[in-house]
Amino acid sequence: MKNALEEIEQLTHDQLSRRNFLSRTSMGLGAAAFSSLLGTNQAQAATGPGGALGKPHFPPKVKRVIYLHQSGAPSQLELFDYKPKLEQMWGQDLPESVRKGQRLTGMTAGQSSFPLAASYYKFAQHGQSKMWVSELLPYISKVTDEATFIRSMHTEAINHDPAITFFQTGSQQGGRPSFGSWVSYGLGSDNQNLPSFVVLLSKGRGGDQPLYAKLWSNGFLPSVHQGVVFRSGPDPVFYLNNPAGIDRTSRRRMLDYLAKMHQEQYKQILDPEINSRMAQYEMAYRMQTAVPETMDISKEPDYIFDMYGPEAKKAGTFAANCLLARKLAEKGVKFIQLYHQGWDQHGNLPNDIKTMAKSVDQPSAALVMDLKQRGLLDDTLIIWGGEFGRGSYSQGKLTKENYGRDHHPRCFTIWMAGAGVRKGYIHGETDDFSYNIVRDPVHVHDFQATVMHLLGIDHEQLTFKSQGRRYRLTDVHGKVVKPILA
Repeated sequence: MKNALEEIEQLTHDQLSRRNFLSRTSMGLGAAAFSSLLGTNQAQAATGPGGALGKPHFPPKVKRVIYLHQSGAPSQLELFDYKPKLEQMWGQDLPESVRKGQRLTGMTAGQSSFPLAASYYKFAQHGQSKMWVSELLPYISKVTDEATFIRSMHTEAINHDPAITFFQTGSQQGGRPSFGSWVSYGLGSDNQNLPSFVVLLSKGRGGDQPLYAKLWSNGFLPSVHQGVVFRSGPDPVFYLNNPAGIDRTSRRRMLDYLAKMHQEQYKQILDPEINSRMAQYEMAYRMQTAVPETMDISKEPDYIFDMYGPEAKKAGTFAANCLLARKLAEKGVKFIQLYHQGWDQHGNLPNDIKTMAKSVDQPSAALVMDLKQRGLLDDTLIIWGGEFGRGSYSQGKLTKENYGRDHHPRCFTIWMAGAGVRKGYIHGETDDFSYNIVRDPVHVHDFQATVMHLLGIDHEQLTFKSQGRRYRLTDVHGKVVKPILA
């Protein structure tokens, strides 16, 4: 081991390629000017309390976010947006005065007719807010007075990959930093033993839209802000455990030596990614103890498992991940992202959405109530929703028992509960067909700006310069939706 390390050290000090020479000289000439231009300590900000901002722009209402993304786009018509007009007009063609020539996906653009399909499931009003919620969601129905429902969400993206990328990064094209990465970069971490941005994955049924790492990528931000995926099983984080024959003391010695090597390399080329890489190594070392403890739910009392439902003890399920999200929130993780696949129902919708709703209903409501009973709902924001909605006409053959729905970006519903948002409030309204918005539209960038605002961040001021341009999560758009704020 010693000989190998000595050889590495010798190479580090002696090797001077043409590229290294150019990097060293160019950075040496411009280093002082470069550092003075970074008004947000961009070169140094890797992790830690305060992040790049040092402190929020204004007092935050929210300390942490739990984002329950329902991948595949759940139908608002079967869950939250009750439209009795569709029952009256069942089977009739969608009026052209409603559609107004709006574009369709290639899956329904060739249909000769667009027969209206009312929801197979019944709706009722719940709570003091009299919120309309489907019979598919009996548990969520009980927490409506804790939530704000935005029925007027809209997006430009009409297909899954660009739409979910848009929600998560502010751009339909990949390569931009994700929502959680921006929060991590701006605000840093409240727990130095765990990442500030954690991702959990679950599947409701097979064969659904895939998820890609670009959704939790750091993009051009320092790599320490990338989302860290926690998986079910004995190794929640890949390559976290020590290799065979390496104990914790040896790992510590190796990291200390590696830090010295990186310091020498940084002196030569002043690349901030070197410091970021070292921060990741150190985080991995601390996570070796913190992650197994956090991921262990065996000590939870039976009443907690009963609250989250029968799948809560089954690792990798949505219910188990909601319980883990609560534990991560307790540990101070800043941004917790859950992705639940299975909502893409172009056909056989009545059966498939029933399966999906059952998998998320009880644990989603349990997360709200569990956080509330622990006092964590006062400074935690829960977000629940997909990347777009579903159309009011049937994709393919329509029968009373079966139909499908195509993508619909013009209007859909998400809900938020917890810190900073109004309780028992409905924002926005759609037409009688849930096809167009008639009041208080909320764009994806508006949603992002609002969540940033709740975290104490001015979305226009948290920027990062890359390739000659300053970027932000909301690009050049977005306004805070003030009516939903508590």
